[in-house]
Amino acid sequence: MPPRSPASATRPRRPRAPSAARHFAVIGAGIAGIACARTLVQAGHRVTVFEKSDRVGGRTATHDTPFGGFDAGAQYFTVRDDRFAQALATVPGVCRPWSATTVRVLDAAGRVAAASQPPNEAHWVACPGMDALVGAWAQPLQQAGCLLTGARVVCIEADPLRPRGWQVCTESDDGSQQVVAGFDAVLMAQPATPARALLVSSDLYTPLADALADVSIASCWTLMLAFPQAVRPGLTTLGPQWNAARSTHHRIAWLARESSKPQRSSVERWTVQASPAWSDEHLEDNATRVQDKLLKAFAEVTGIRATPSHAQVRRWRYAQTQQPLGRSHLWDADAQLGACGDWCLGHRLEDAFISGLELALAVA
Repeated sequence: MPPRSPASATRPRRPRAPSAARHFAVIGAGIAGIACARTLVQAGHRVTVFEKSDRVGGRTATHDTPFGGFDAGAQYFTVRDDRFAQALATVPGVCRPWSATTVRVLDAAGRVAAASQPPNEAHWVACPGMDALVGAWAQPLQQAGCLLTGARVVCIEADPLRPRGWQVCTESDDGSQQVVAGFDAVLMAQPATPARALLVSSDLYTPLADALADVSIASCWTLMLAFPQAVRPGLTTLGPQWNAARSTHHRIAWLARESSKPQRSSVERWTVQASPAWSDEHLEDNATRVQDKLLKAFAEVTGIRATPSHAQVRRWRYAQTQQPLGRSHLWDADAQLGACGDWCLGHRLEDAFISGLELALAVA
C-alpha cells in the first residue's frame, strides 16, 4: 500500500531537537529498541517502550518447554564492533561462547560439504536462552516503569494538548485501547513492513515511508524437536556429531542442536529453520502440514528418524533481511520520527544493536 500524498495526509513540521531532556516513544522491545532506549536514558532523556508481546526480546525469543528451551529465532551472534563488545561487558556472565565455532555446510542429502565460518570467529549465545541478553538490558527500564508489554501501537497522532508533541494509541490482547501522550519524538524499532504500515495507517506523510518500502525481509518457519530418549547410558546424541549446520535442502536452511549450547538442558533438542523461499511459499499453510513437511526434511538431512516426544512450529513473518536499507537508521528531523532495526544493515543480531544505538545517538 503506497504512502498517502501530501494533500491527503498529515505531515507535521517539527523544529530541530532541543538540547533539553525529551520524552521518546520507542515502539518495539527487541534488541534494536532496547539498545536505542537505554542509550537515550543514559543521555538523560525519558523513554517509554511499547512492546506488543508479553515479553521483551523480539527475534531473540526463547520458547520454553518441559524438555528445555528452544532459541526459536536468533540462534547465536558474533561480535565484530567494539561498541557491541562494550555493551556486552555491562552484563557479565550472561553470554557464553558456543562450541559450534565452525558451522557445517550440508548438501541436499545431508552430506557435509564445507565449513562456513573461519575458526577464529567465536559464536556466542545468551544464557540460559537467547532472550536473556535483551532481558538483562531491559531490566532497568522495566524497574523504572518505562516498559509496557502487551501494548501494540496501532496509531501515531499529534498530541492535541501539547504543541509539537506526539501521542500513541495502543491495543492489548483483550481489545482494550489506551492513548499515551506527551512524546517529543516517536522511534519505531520494528520490522520495516509493519513500521511502514503504521505510518500509512496513521496518515503520516514522511520520507521514511518511501525508504521503508525498499527493504525486503523474508519469512521463516521454525521447527522445534525434542528427543528425550537420547539421554540414556551409552547414548548422548542422535544422528550427526556436528552441532550446527547450514543446508542446501530446498526446505531447510539451518539446523542446530540446542542441547549443545552452554547452560541448556541435556535433553536432545533441535531447532530447524526453513529456507526463505520455502517459508514464503508456504507462509499461510496450516501449521500441522508445515510441521510434517519439515520433520520429513529433517530426517532426510540428519538421518534421525526417531519420533520426537515434542514437535512444534513457529512462523516468523519477518525473519531475515534480503534487501537492507543500506544505512544504520532512518530519522526525519522535521517530523521527529525515526526507525531502526537489523534490516537497516543486514540480518545479524549485532546489526540490530548498532542500528538502535546509532539512531539514539543521532536524536539524543
